[in-house]
Amino acid sequence: MNPETTSPNVPQAPALPAQAPAAATHGPALGHEDPNQFALLRQRRFAPFFWTQFSGAANDNLFKFAFTVMVTYQLSVSWLPPAMAGLVIGALFILPFLLFSATSGQLTDKYDKTKMIRFVKNLEIAIMLVAAGGFIAGNVPILLLCTFLMGVHSTLFGPVKFAYMPQVLSERELTGGNGMVEMGTFVAILLGNVAGGLLVALPGIGHTTVAIACVALALAGRLVAQFIPSVPATDPGLTINWNPFTETWRNLQLARQNVVVFRSLLGISWMWFFGAVFLSQFPSLAKEVLHGNEQVASLLLVVFSIGIGIGSLLCEVLSRRHVEIGLVPLGAIGMSVFSIDLYFASRSLAPSEIMGLSAFLAQSQHWRVMLDLALLSLFAGLYSVPMYALIQMRSQPTHRARIIAANNILNALFMIGSSLIAGALLGAGFSVPQIFLFTGLANAVVAFYIFMLVPEYLLRFVAWVSSRFVYRFKVQGDEHLPSTGAAILACNHVSFVDAVLLMAASPRPIYFVMDHRIFSVPVLGWLFRLAKAIPIAPYKEDPATYDAAFERAAQVLREGDLLAIFPEGGITKDGQLQEFKGGIMKIIERAREEGVEAPVIPMALTNLWGSYFSRIEKGGAMVRPFRRGFYSRVGLNVGQPVSASQVQPADLRSRVAALLQA
Repeated sequence: MNPETTSPNVPQAPALPAQAPAAATHGPALGHEDPNQFALLRQRRFAPFFWTQFSGAANDNLFKFAFTVMVTYQLSVSWLPPAMAGLVIGALFILPFLLFSATSGQLTDKYDKTKMIRFVKNLEIAIMLVAAGGFIAGNVPILLLCTFLMGVHSTLFGPVKFAYMPQVLSERELTGGNGMVEMGTFVAILLGNVAGGLLVALPGIGHTTVAIACVALALAGRLVAQFIPSVPATDPGLTINWNPFTETWRNLQLARQNVVVFRSLLGISWMWFFGAVFLSQFPSLAKEVLHGNEQVASLLLVVFSIGIGIGSLLCEVLSRRHVEIGLVPLGAIGMSVFSIDLYFASRSLAPSEIMGLSAFLAQSQHWRVMLDLALLSLFAGLYSVPMYALIQMRSQPTHRARIIAANNILNALFMIGSSLIAGALLGAGFSVPQIFLFTGLANAVVAFYIFMLVPEYLLRFVAWVSSRFVYRFKVQGDEHLPSTGAAILACNHVSFVDAVLLMAASPRPIYFVMDHRIFSVPVLGWLFRLAKAIPIAPYKEDPATYDAAFERAAQVLREGDLLAIFPEGGITKDGQLQEFKGGIMKIIERAREEGVEAPVIPMALTNLWGSYFSRIEKGGAMVRPFRRGFYSRVGLNVGQPVSASQVQPADLRSRVAALLQA
């Protein structure tokens, strides 16, 4: 769903993720990356785009909230009672996402994205000029028409918004860029709602002031859009299918071709289901449970928006500037924990008279409610940003925007479903805190189901935790890890968690060739089977497993993925680098038979010898947990790729040995 349209009064429309292999051909070279996500605001490739989407999100919400307040409090419209106004406005805004997302995805793939952005901003100016007349005249039908047209505007902008970033940002900037956009969107939502409510309430001049503000924001957005650099089309030869129904089905089928992408779309759609439940219940929570007035309801929106913004910005810090989907399970856990605690924090509040903001803040029990709300939204930010970035990174560039369009459609359907289910629960006698409890428990079930369907999320979570809380893990030379295409990673073998640490270092999934005996190790064996590691045994011991391992390795490279091998053939028993066996040459030869020339990337894990998961000279692994202390420092040095035609075991061993000394 599109966060830029989400307000507390009206369930809103879908926001987009999308992208393709993060080594975007149009992205900047690694040497030109910014030091952090905030530095992007000084770059022409990002700053004008950021402020364009910021102004659009603010304008959407200023317009919708002012319109909602006007028909709820200021006008008497017999055919649109106040109780129905928010629902009607929300439905009109969401409808274009269902009708036109498929078409907008095609247009974004076919045409220059900058031209699309400018066209959409021109459309916004025209819509807001009509809306200005509607506000000044107090004409509700015109404003309802403009609500639908602004939904069309956001439907067109959504795919452009998330397909633009992967073409101008590198993989290391993608998480930060998405975090900035997510943060900016929720700040814009907040400011738009506040401004809309304040301006429309100005005595005598409220409607005119709103009209001027809407047009001014549209003009400002178009002015900034003029500075966005040109970003070429990814599929200029595409023939547009104007039938929204057949194209919607085709988009969903496109998304289903990549299992990880499609199930991630479902995961994002669930997040908007989850968020819509809370956003839609803020007024009821404030009045019926917290016994607060309209200011308290606004405070809840402020807290929620700040939480989302902080969580979104934290993603880059916690991911070390990579697309780190290991944060997604962490986000899901936090969403469930704090939504469940919100139930316990709010269910026992004593009845009282409706209180203002100062009286509400004076009661200590209300701070627990706000803390729960802030933390569940913060974890929602940790959940959503990496998932958006993953979809952007893994989608094919030629139909990236259409995948985004499929996401918008699913988001809209899930949000409509959330409204229906929340309404049914209220009708069945559930209280607002009980709905939060139900949503938190459902989130735990859905998250577990998704992570079992797409184990890469769980595996990355384990790798993320291990590399940040079990060890102090530092990676050097990770720019040598390719963001697209097949490659063979050749690393020394020191411990039973070497594979876990390599997973933590790579934003892409890695398939490991591993000694078959490691699969019998408790917990780790299950983890490696979940990671679809490739067991290998000596030919004399098990010829079938030996042959199957090389066949599977060739398939991994043929499909353009990363394959990791430990050429020593086993974990070192004395901490020294062992001789490299010839298995890597056999893998290279089999890949050539498949027409694949995969480069070999030497890697060296450092300072792991003597840790809990390594052997020691007078004992086995995994004895005396704190023999090296807690949170010990380990590292990974990544060398420059070596052409497959130049690889020899002895030379490769020398390269790894040099990396051990680096």
